[in-house]
Amino acid sequence: MEFNITQIDYSFSYKLMTNLIVPRPIAWITSLDAAGVLNAAPFSFFNMLGAEPPILAVGIGRRPGTDTPKDSALNIRSSGEFVVNLVTEEMVELMNASSVDFPHGSSEVELLALDCTPGRQVKVPHLAACPASFECRLVQYNQIGENLVFIGQIVHLRVADEIYDADKNHIRSDAFHPVGRMGAPATYVRARDRFNMPRLNYQQWLERH
Repeated sequence: MEFNITQIDYSFSYKLMTNLIVPRPIAWITSLDAAGVLNAAPFSFFNMLGAEPPILAVGIGRRPGTDTPKDSALNIRSSGEFVVNLVTEEMVELMNASSVDFPHGSSEVELLALDCTPGRQVKVPHLAACPASFECRLVQYNQIGENLVFIGQIVHLRVADEIYDADKNHIRSDAFHPVGRMGAPATYVRARDRFNMPRLNYQQWLERH
């Protein structure tokens, strides 16, 4: 089957893309509005973009049925700061609840009684139960059609002790169980099934061929 994606309905292209570009990590973003209301919302149009400097990107849509940006987008544009909290299996129910289309200006953190810890380099708090959080400052904001894309530079990283091996300086994959989006409208995936496949250098490739 072939599709000229420039000529098909938005909802159909969205369905195709979100079921093919998988798995996608989930950014559970906390942000502050001008009144100090703390917002928490999940977004799966998210990933790491580079390491020097460390940057990530997140796409944030508009409020359903409107031309109004979601609160997270408004807050990030206004303050220039946000925190990406990573979601594990233990947090999926609360993460999903925070995606409810609450009235503008509501705090999902208060409504869902989410515990927070203060940010170190930004004013935005972290979600305490998440095992890793990236404090970000906005580097660039782009609007491409109806897509709102935010690029943030990571200025601080918090990693829970239980998933970090301080002796070996690496993340303990046996203790870190993130979830991702695996399809629309509501399919998720666990990240427990893993395998190692070392990258070959050119000489190794020649020896095998």
